[in-house]
Order: sequence, then C-alpha cells, then structure tokens
Amino acid sequence: MKNLRKVVEIIDPIYVMEGAGVRLQRSIATQKLDYLDPFLLFDHFGSDDPQDYLAGFPMHPHRGIETVTYLLDGMVNHRDSMGNKGTLEGDDVQWMTSGSGIIHEEMPRPYKGKMEGFQLWVNLPAKLKMTTPRYQEVKSSRIPEIHSEDGVVVKIIAGEIEGVKGAVTEIFADPMYLDVNIPVGSSFEQPISQGHTAFAYVFKGEGIFGESDEEAPDHGTLVKAIKMAIFSDGEYIKAKSTETPLRFLLISGKPLNEPIARYGPFVMNTTDEIEQALTDLQNHEFVK
Repeated sequence: MKNLRKVVEIIDPIYVMEGAGVRLQRSIATQKLDYLDPFLLFDHFGSDDPQDYLAGFPMHPHRGIETVTYLLDGMVNHRDSMGNKGTLEGDDVQWMTSGSGIIHEEMPRPYKGKMEGFQLWVNLPAKLKMTTPRYQEVKSSRIPEIHSEDGVVVKIIAGEIEGVKGAVTEIFADPMYLDVNIPVGSSFEQPISQGHTAFAYVFKGEGIFGESDEEAPDHGTLVKAIKMAIFSDGEYIKAKSTETPLRFLLISGKPLNEPIARYGPFVMNTTDEIEQALTDLQNHEFVK
C-alpha cells in the first residue's frame, strides 16, 4: 500500500516590502520558515492597487540559485546581463539559473487592471553554484495541461503527469511544479518521489489534503486560501475540493542537505563565498 503524505504544518504568509517598494506575501524566508530544502524563498505578489507593485525590481544581482517566476495576470518587463529581454504575460514562466552570477530587472505592470504571480527560489548544489547562467522563458502556449473526466485541470510547469512532461526541464533539483484547479466535488491525486520536499500553496478556495473521509483514523486537513501546507514524506498526495473550487500550486524537489550561507540575493555554502560575491560585485567582476 502506498504511503499517503499528510499535512504536517500550515504556514500563514506575511506581508513584506521588496525591490524598490513592492508589497507581497511571503511564505518561505521568514522567521517562522527560513527555508524548506531545496526551496529558499516563496513569494506571492499581486494587488488591485498598482502602487503596490509598479516600483518593481530594478537591476539587481543573483548568484548560487535558480529563480522561478510564474505570472497569472498582468505583465512583467524584464532584461538581464546575458542580453535576454522581453515581457512575461499571463501564465508565462521564467526559470532563471543564476549560477556564477547574473544581473537582471523585473518591472511589473498591470493588464486590464490585474497583476498576480509567484516567485520561487531553488537552491543549487555546491558543484553548480558557479555554473554558467542559464535562462528559460516559457510562454503559456507551451505549458501542457491535463484535463480529467471530473473537471480537474493541471498545468505542468515542471515534472511529469501520466507521461506528459512539463515545459521546464534539465533542472538539478528534479522539481515538480503544478498549477492544480479542482472544481467543486472533485479530487486529485499525484505521485511525489519519496524523500523529496513537497508543499501546496492554496491561493483560491479551500480543500482537504489527505483522506477526506472523516471516519478514517487519519482523515485529512482542511486548508483555506491563502496558506501554504507542508507535507510529510510519502509517495503521493491527495486533495479534494469542498464547497468551493480549489486552486493551488503543488511544488516538490530533491533536498540538497548542504550548508547554506545567504546574504540578500546570494546563496552559497560558506561566508567566504558570500564575501567573494560582494567583492566581485564591487570590482565589476560579478558577471563572468
């Protein structure tokens, strides 16, 4: 019998200000949850008030991590030190491997009055901290969707469902990144590699994760938007909507189990490596 993952902790996002003055909700990289190996940060941005995000994220550096931006609504103009530039639109994904160093900017702007999206930071192992930077931009038309008979819709950003592979590939952490939409009365099950860290970020509606039969000895956990549910180890997760549709991101990845030294946008393994990053930046030797 397969081992069902259970919710072991529920995280309430906190409001923070980042960039040049962007108001967002943060679930990972807080006093309560510093990191969730291999995930270093998780932010949910968006507002009906453009003043909450128009200041954006002007040119800033990264080293030693991968950043993943998934945009639901609005637009984000971006450019970087590798010469990449363009505009992310609704349901587009940007997966950037900063490696040895990249400098980039992301400037949000509304579309039809809307702006919403997510950013995830994924750690790189020591052997890849100084790898050549890499940039993947995936338009929404390239992100495969799975539709079940009972109306569940899953967008596969990374990972695999029923032999269908996600749009983002060749990432060390072997990540799964799914956008799951469950209508009222339907349910969803998904295998997750045993030993991998996994969480669900519920951003619309509410649902039960785990067994939904209240007579079962280990019945599930009700999780409401907007909250993050962290799962125990196991082989799969189960989710079911309640009286409202349920939409969440399901994210998992292989832990590194390595020491972490972090300073702002730099995440390395030692403080000496952080100091080197700062020296490189000061001496205009950051971008290799």
